[in-house]
Amino acid sequence: MEKEIRIQGRDLNSNDIQLINDLIENNPALSRRQLSIKLCEKWNWRNAKGLLKDMASRSLMLKLEQRNLIQLPPRRQVPSNRMSQKEIFYVAHDKIPIEIPLKESVPLKIINVHDDREYDNLFSCLMNLYHYLGYKSSVGENMKYIVLDRHGRVLALALFGSAAWSVEKRDRFIGWTTQIRENSLQLITNNTRFLILPWVKIKYLASHILSQIGKRIAGDWITRYGHSVHLLETFVDKEKFQGTCYQAANWIKVGETKGRSRNDRYKKLKVSHKDIYLYPLTRQAWKRLIRQPINGFRNNL
Repeated sequence: MEKEIRIQGRDLNSNDIQLINDLIENNPALSRRQLSIKLCEKWNWRNAKGLLKDMASRSLMLKLEQRNLIQLPPRRQVPSNRMSQKEIFYVAHDKIPIEIPLKESVPLKIINVHDDREYDNLFSCLMNLYHYLGYKSSVGENMKYIVLDRHGRVLALALFGSAAWSVEKRDRFIGWTTQIRENSLQLITNNTRFLILPWVKIKYLASHILSQIGKRIAGDWITRYGHSVHLLETFVDKEKFQGTCYQAANWIKVGETKGRSRNDRYKKLKVSHKDIYLYPLTRQAWKRLIRQPINGFRNNL
């Protein structure tokens, strides 16, 4: 290998590749998972909470094997597909119409599902039944919220997960180069699901919920993952929604997608165009995402 390559956020040279090959050769009894842990220990490769990044290490080694730079031992078991195997349990719930002014429903109680496991099955059930995209499971860093009114009735659900890998309009708006994006992407979270239950009719509720979550999500992220997030993003299907609640909650519309799937390697799949909205969590968010002021971005904070 003549030059450095960048995989899983790490720059690797020929010495790094040799280290991994030596690790495999000198430990023939270790499984792929054990090798990934051992590599993390050698590199002291840890996340913000100090935990070994063995999943990132495993992914890195798989990508190196695909490039014929290393040869991993045979798999000892076929990995399970968590997304397809998770069973969604039905949880009984009321569907009594709730049509009241916002002032009669507040203060809202926003429950972090990760902190209150009794709500986990309820979250999965309601999101799967009533969100137009359905729901099976969440992978990677994510945050799930259930929103109750002051009487304890469930009103809404919200899911935040990994930011989209590359979005031209978003990246240009922030001022990201490819390298800066790769190093900073974990500072953004994507509002991948937002659901007001169909029997709930409360004017201004959606924008109020977005504002309330915006005040706490950075702290929740630090508690769970050991690092903060500084920017929220979402993609609104133009054929189905107008994005009114995001606009009312002061999210910034920065453009629209090109109408391609994130898994479209060959740029042939056509999907609906989506409006791109961003929401900085603090006035200093841009300093965390890039080291210099960004035209337009700072003025919108």
